[in-house]
Amino acid sequence: MSPDAKRWRACAWLRELTREWHAARGLADAAEFQRPFSRGWEELLETAGLTSAEARNEAFRDAQSLQAAGLVGLRTDRYRPYQIERVLVPFTAEPRLRELFEDELPGSPEPGFDFASVSWTPQLCFLSNSTKITIAPDDLLKLNTFLRSQPAAKPIVPIKERSLEVFGNEKRLDALLTTSLFRNGQLDLKKDLRCELIGEPLAWSRGPAEAATQPLIVIENAATWHSYCRWNKERKLFSAVVYGCGDRFVEGVRYIPDIFAELGGARPVLYFGDLDPRGLLIPQEASGRAEAAGLSAVSPHLWSYRQLLTLGVGQPWEGEPPSSSLCDWLQALAEPVRQLFAASRRLAQERVGWEFLQGIDKAPLMPSSE
Repeated sequence: MSPDAKRWRACAWLRELTREWHAARGLADAAEFQRPFSRGWEELLETAGLTSAEARNEAFRDAQSLQAAGLVGLRTDRYRPYQIERVLVPFTAEPRLRELFEDELPGSPEPGFDFASVSWTPQLCFLSNSTKITIAPDDLLKLNTFLRSQPAAKPIVPIKERSLEVFGNEKRLDALLTTSLFRNGQLDLKKDLRCELIGEPLAWSRGPAEAATQPLIVIENAATWHSYCRWNKERKLFSAVVYGCGDRFVEGVRYIPDIFAELGGARPVLYFGDLDPRGLLIPQEASGRAEAAGLSAVSPHLWSYRQLLTLGVGQPWEGEPPSSSLCDWLQALAEPVRQLFAASRRLAQERVGWEFLQGIDKAPLMPSSE
């Protein structure tokens, strides 16, 4: 074994990534899938137990080397290349990873297993006639047993709790979500397995007592959240400043009622994030989830977006042009943002930072919703 191979085998997050990729896709031909298997970087590091600053720094260096070697692909923010968002298993790397960890990966479904001989539940009866089954029969039999246990009487629980009950492995059901079991509505998490994906809890900072009845504001990125927390102590505009943590707010919006309970009641939820397509899609997706759960819609903090638009022409951006309706959420600011996108530019919310906020004239206290 080459020195590089020994080094990669010792890489905890690569081993975890390969294990999850294999659990989800087995020995299926890459041509059966439209996209490479991928995993959120932060979640992958946490699962692999790499939580210290030193371990994370080493993991980042390994990720760059592995990308150069063609074993993984990295998806980073165009303007934050030091921040990995997702790590992918390229189709061309699959045979190499399988060979690298061949002694650690479980085998393929037994070729002699007769799927037609099993009395499958209605949800799994399609397995009797399927010719391309890449999921281990043992997993399917465990699912079949659970579905026969009248799960409709069970309460809905977090996905990892149900996974542990069904498979004896809290992560197995997450891996199976990317397989044919959940395509075309064959299996439904809530209806059939009585479980659901759980978003990460929202970090937040309570505002001053003088702002107890004011709206709360959700901030997309950590640096701006920190600056708004400092600013709110002086200006007393928001009952709470919530850290949205990028895409995590879409699932995390479910925890807004918990914050309301701590604050003493419901109030408007405002949002401020990057002015780029993803930055606008996040609060609108979260708003849809909120309304579906009986909460009020998430609204833009127009004052913050207005300041951001006045602070520069932005950075070049080469993504796909969004639909013009994406900007409608910004109300009176929709048109200038359309023009920003038409010029292939974006604005990072960090421009409205601590130095800028600290320098604002304190005499006219602007309405928090504006």
